[in-house]
Amino acid sequence: MHSPRLELKPHEKDLGGGFVVRRLLPSAARQAVGPFLFFDHFGPVTATPADHHEVRPHPHIGLATVTYLFEGAMQHHDSTGALQRIEPGAINWMTAGRGIVHSERTPADLKTVTRRSHGLQLWAALPVVDEEAEPAFAHTPAADIPELEVGGAQLRVLIGEAFGAVSPVAVRSPTLYLDITLAAGDGFPLPPAEERAVYVVEGAAQLDGEDLPPGRMLVLEPGEEPMLSADADARVVLIGGAPLGPRHIWWNFVSSRKERIVQAADDWAAGRFPAVPGETEFIPLPERRP
Repeated sequence: MHSPRLELKPHEKDLGGGFVVRRLLPSAARQAVGPFLFFDHFGPVTATPADHHEVRPHPHIGLATVTYLFEGAMQHHDSTGALQRIEPGAINWMTAGRGIVHSERTPADLKTVTRRSHGLQLWAALPVVDEEAEPAFAHTPAADIPELEVGGAQLRVLIGEAFGAVSPVAVRSPTLYLDITLAAGDGFPLPPAEERAVYVVEGAAQLDGEDLPPGRMLVLEPGEEPMLSADADARVVLIGGAPLGPRHIWWNFVSSRKERIVQAADDWAAGRFPAVPGETEFIPLPERRP
């Protein structure tokens, strides 16, 4: 028998305008899985023209944001000048490095209609040597993400490598991120990584024949090769990779050095971050400083 796997429970966060996410990482029991130290699941939610789901410009340092949609669309705009409509199936990797500012808004053509939104946003820590890297944004369209069938299940290799398929998304440390769709009777052993966790997005799945708790994240033991299966339709993601060590996290800032986060807070308060072209709104610094 394996030792009991660590189970992480979500807590809800309102990102603004009633846009609520379920946050699994970081948690009191576990800061990160591989490089991933943030895991937010939002939706499925139906929004109307009266809803104001707009995330105004805000800063990041020392991390990469990883955005992936199942339904809906978002308009990404950042201080490098990148303007990108994010749609289901694409991977959007934004390297904050020494400092970036971005907004995430409802595209203009969707603001006047009832729309559904569903997706995941993760943060990946950057290796210490890359924490002050040049800010950048990389969009990988859905058509470029490798898809394969394993044990009847449909796998999309969003980041990293699995079963011989390699994602084109460039990363700075070993990283694994899979989107897995299963139907009744599908099953296969999960591919290896130094650290891994599974999360059921929708439906019901099993790990080694035991029900995976919905809305929970299960951290796998190093070296185990558990069997993922389903007796009904399910969608599961697997995340993992090489750990990068503990990080200080405060608001939207991540760093291996506490004083760097204090500096970033001072810089945002003083208006020293680069601006998102054409945008004047911004999210103010929280009142409680780091």
